Amino acid sequence: MRTKLILAIIAVVISFSATSLWFLISERQEAQKRHEKFFGSTKEYPTSGGEKMKIEW
Repeated sequence: MRTKLILAIIAVVISFSATSLWFLISERQEAQKRHEKFFGSTKEYPTSGGEKMKIEW
């Protein structure tokens, strides 16, 4: 009886964690879309070795 209760609690914790993680990832993607929509899409800068170059003013 006690083992079943522990397994049930573990299952609930894992499912809650997975749901929370899914929500955070989807919310981050939505926030990025809103940011790009408001500020415009990210600009492409010349690259060197696959890394973005820093723009110095």
